Amino acid sequence: MYSSRDGGWVQRGLRALLPASAVARVSLDRTRARTGQDAMRMAAVPATNADPDGGLDAPTVESSAPRYLISDLCGYLDTYLPPEQVSECYRAYLFGAEAHEGQKRKSGEPYIYHPVAVARILAEMRMDHKCLIAALLHDVIEDTQIAKEQVAATFGDEVADLVDGVSKLSQIDFDSRAEAQAASLQKMLLAMTRDIRVILIKLADRLHNMRTLDAMGREACRRISRETLEIFAPIANRLGISRVRVELEELGFAHYWPWRRRVIQCALQKTTGARVEMVGTMETALKHALQQEGIQGVVEGRRKHLYGIFRKMREKSRGFSEVVDVFAFRITVDRVDTCYRVLGLVHNLYKPVPGRFKDYIAIPKANGYQSLHTALVGPQGIQIEIQIRTKDMQRMAESGIAAHWMYKTGDQSLANPTAFAADWLQNLLEMQREAGNSVEFLEHVKVDLFPDEVYVFTPKGHILTLKRGATVIDFAYAIHSDVGNNCVAARIDRRLASLSTVLRSGQTVEVITAPGARPNPGWLSFVVTGKARANIRGYLKNIQEREAQSLGRRLLNAELAAFDMDIERLDPSRLAGYLADVNLREVSDLLRDIGLGNRLATLVARRLAGIEGDEVIRSAPMQEDIHPHRLAIRGTEGMVVNFARCCRPIPGDGIAALFSPGRGIVVHRSECRNLGSLEAKGDKGLDVEWALEPEGEFPTEIRVEIGNRRGALAVVAGAIAEKGSNIENVHSREKDGMTTALEFLILVKSRAHLARIMRRLRQIPLVTRITRVARS
Repeated sequence: MYSSRDGGWVQRGLRALLPASAVARVSLDRTRARTGQDAMRMAAVPATNADPDGGLDAPTVESSAPRYLISDLCGYLDTYLPPEQVSECYRAYLFGAEAHEGQKRKSGEPYIYHPVAVARILAEMRMDHKCLIAALLHDVIEDTQIAKEQVAATFGDEVADLVDGVSKLSQIDFDSRAEAQAASLQKMLLAMTRDIRVILIKLADRLHNMRTLDAMGREACRRISRETLEIFAPIANRLGISRVRVELEELGFAHYWPWRRRVIQCALQKTTGARVEMVGTMETALKHALQQEGIQGVVEGRRKHLYGIFRKMREKSRGFSEVVDVFAFRITVDRVDTCYRVLGLVHNLYKPVPGRFKDYIAIPKANGYQSLHTALVGPQGIQIEIQIRTKDMQRMAESGIAAHWMYKTGDQSLANPTAFAADWLQNLLEMQREAGNSVEFLEHVKVDLFPDEVYVFTPKGHILTLKRGATVIDFAYAIHSDVGNNCVAARIDRRLASLSTVLRSGQTVEVITAPGARPNPGWLSFVVTGKARANIRGYLKNIQEREAQSLGRRLLNAELAAFDMDIERLDPSRLAGYLADVNLREVSDLLRDIGLGNRLATLVARRLAGIEGDEVIRSAPMQEDIHPHRLAIRGTEGMVVNFARCCRPIPGDGIAALFSPGRGIVVHRSECRNLGSLEAKGDKGLDVEWALEPEGEFPTEIRVEIGNRRGALAVVAGAIAEKGSNIENVHSREKDGMTTALEFLILVKSRAHLARIMRRLRQIPLVTRITRVARS
């Protein structure tokens, strides 16, 4: 099938696999490559580019992209794959060359160069042959006439699924570029949850594109670089593939902020020149200390990469001169216990910086990274970071989840990046289920790609890794969505704490739940993890759907009662016909639209009753015979009945309501200045009244003017509490030197309840005036 003894490849037997024209064209291309382009094989060439997700544009970067021929790739695959699998990869190359025939990259080179380069990147990770075949074909579904079914028939369903997972959604029209991008990324990330190799192919694809980012327009270049820094580099970090992550960050930084990169680079070169003697002295001292103790280890001095320095400067609002740990040493040893011996050794050699020691061996990072980190005060008072790890940990740090294919180790002390990735992928699936659309899903994913973590303990001693700034709510949802939905309080280190408490590393957190509890929309203002945000939004959205359907049913039945009908007794064929006319599939969709104010119950009822003349109804004033039954407001309708904040109606007030499309009903006091007349509002008005026994408590505002005396606020608050009301908020404003106005937001059951509170407040000698607040 093939031969590689002389470094070349012959197509023996390939005529049975592809049309003769394809073999001839590939053969001709290879001949030209060997005669005219052999000099650039395996050599770096000036940066080239490709299409927006297959190649790009930016200022010239110092790193350049190696250009590989298929013979180089197959020769490399020979080092770790059996011959029959290498032949399959070569067959995929021929298939791709045929599919991409005539296509050029922006640089003018044949498009097939790009898939070959992507496959080479994955080959360096020692990926399996199925993944390499998918890499060679990763653009055929998206950019050619080849269908997924054709790929499956030729190379199998596994390869076809990988190629389809990487392909963008180009057959669907989207309202904006952002929506199209979000939908394609959502598709890729969900495919990744089924097979992690999808994201590895995509990362290799993006890496080659970033290496060849010179021919696109400036705006396109910045857009792609920003996407790389915001999404793909963090994904590589989340999967522990630091080698890919660092290169993506450096290339993205160079193309998105070229001037800032040059400034930092110049400053770093000056600093390096001044400190090179000091770094050399420390390296010699560390090596000598290891030798004295008989420890076999490798000491490597290194400089932090430019984007890492820039990110620290931006996050901590520091100048370059204030970033002290620009230089670092990595000490690599053979065993875990030796790591701790070396830690004691370096702490004896140089003074450690308090608070800078981190044990990522005992408590690995969220991506499985393991190492000991400490900072030392070196010569001239300069801080130097020291990283101590084993050789296996170093391999895992560079390759992350790709190490599953690259290395086999029996070291039980190593964290398993695959297990950490599986946890994250499970979180992605939960976020997908709860997200309303692809844009919202992408927002949750970006939130979840965090660089900084805190480590907290469950009561049973299990460690949970959360984003820095995470609260009790984030912790609860990290345990399980049901725990988050039902939590009401927590104990942190055995002390009661509120749900908004920000957690710190080392704390033990116990969540207190209650069966009847449910998420509060206010939680969204302080949660920081994508999983918590997605679950809260999803729960509230489902609650709103159910409440909207219930309200819609009540509204429609109230209107149908005028025709002696209700929705349960409607002719099914008439109802089905109406649903078809308005492009709705289910009755529940119609009820939801009515409850949310997107459709008027009056007009729907007339259509279902067989009465035409919608235009007349819209312009006609509301009469009592049109609304024989007013909607009774019970106070338990939930999120689809909102009480206006301008006038804050409570049971006992005269009320009127307006439809707010997408929100439902907004209830005002009848005398509210913002309401206007129902006649002027036309079809947006709704007749409502309070139910005979409204349930729950309703917020209202009162203003109390009181003389300036010490303890006056406590006296007023005590009187309000005495009458069974809770104070939600209070603001004070000094009117003159003698009087202060206190504005209270309190919860009451009815107008009579409010009257009792106001009578009690008038009995306080210091109170000079009490009014109910209505805002314009």
